[in-house]
Amino acid sequence: MMKNFGLSIPTRLVFGIGELKRMAKLPLPGKKALIVISAGTSMKQFGYLDTVVAQLKEAGVESVIFDKIQPNPTKVHVDEGAALCKAEGCDFVLGLGGGSSIDTAKAIAVVVAMGGDLWDYVSGGHGKGLPVTKALPIVAIPTTAGTGTEIDPWGVITHEELNEKIGFGFEQTYPVLAIVDPETMVSIPPKLTAYQGFDAFFHAAEGYINSKVASPISDLYALEAIRLLAKYLPKVVADGKDVHARAKVAWGSTLAGMVESTSCCTGEHAMEHALSAFYPKLPHGAGLIAISKAYFKTFKNDCMKRYMKMAEKMTQQKAARPSDFLDALATMQRLCGVDNIKLSDYGITPADFDKFVENAISTGAQMLDFDPRFLTKEEIRSIYQDSYK
Repeated sequence: MMKNFGLSIPTRLVFGIGELKRMAKLPLPGKKALIVISAGTSMKQFGYLDTVVAQLKEAGVESVIFDKIQPNPTKVHVDEGAALCKAEGCDFVLGLGGGSSIDTAKAIAVVVAMGGDLWDYVSGGHGKGLPVTKALPIVAIPTTAGTGTEIDPWGVITHEELNEKIGFGFEQTYPVLAIVDPETMVSIPPKLTAYQGFDAFFHAAEGYINSKVASPISDLYALEAIRLLAKYLPKVVADGKDVHARAKVAWGSTLAGMVESTSCCTGEHAMEHALSAFYPKLPHGAGLIAISKAYFKTFKNDCMKRYMKMAEKMTQQKAARPSDFLDALATMQRLCGVDNIKLSDYGITPADFDKFVENAISTGAQMLDFDPRFLTKEEIRSIYQDSYK
């Protein structure tokens, strides 16, 4: 019997090589933008920030730059960015860069419009889960292929004082406009390309095995994202200047974001959020890769047909057993040079495992609830243990 489902992705998507340089011709949602970028140098070094500022100016839009965002974005910078946005009278927020900048832009948009504190609105941990009824308009311009946050409502922010890394998302945090230009991605180093690409891959794979909200439309998006990323991510890791392959990976990432809009991540993401909440120098994608083999092995007998279907998309061959997916995943990681990542590489010790388990359950209960079956605390701990060395 076919499952009932709905679809609403209220984001205007503009995708393609060279599209960033045509932004001025697009309808923009205000007259003064807060541009949110990372504290790194790439947005300035490669001219992406200058291009955006010039395009906004051509469209008659002023801009203010907020350039303090870290790879694991924090509530402190949400608060600081919101204060700047209010002081400067900005009427929309533009996230430029990786998922951390766009996620922060979404959080700022909520706090400025709603007032109060972001943790008033997030659910899980110490969040109050209050309803969000408005947000400033958001424009998303990703220069990485990983999060898909340009086409979904979700963001993830860390409250450093509480060691809580929590996802949030509301109808109001869908970007009104997303511009995905693969030309802006050719400068990403191989290792970061792999980390980001696997984040996208796991958005698709988790959304596909989601036990409660996967639907016929999310399955379509997920399987095509899995196919594209399995085929083209190793190519862009090997040759980052291959803009054709970059475009395929970028489209795979955006499709995986559409999976996030129609299905949802599962416990793998909850478990990784616990890791980088306590170890913020652990890149999100690296953390996912580290626990992925143990995580997916846990469910190989719980959704066998879906594992086999993912394997067939990855290998373009008929699958004989669910473990073919695990083999294909291991091969993809080897081809991308990330097959030996262990939690111990980042200073994590077995003494941390119990607090990771409790944190994952406290902050990511809903994602854990979407797993193919319920995981006990002992099983979650075993996934960390098996990923340690």
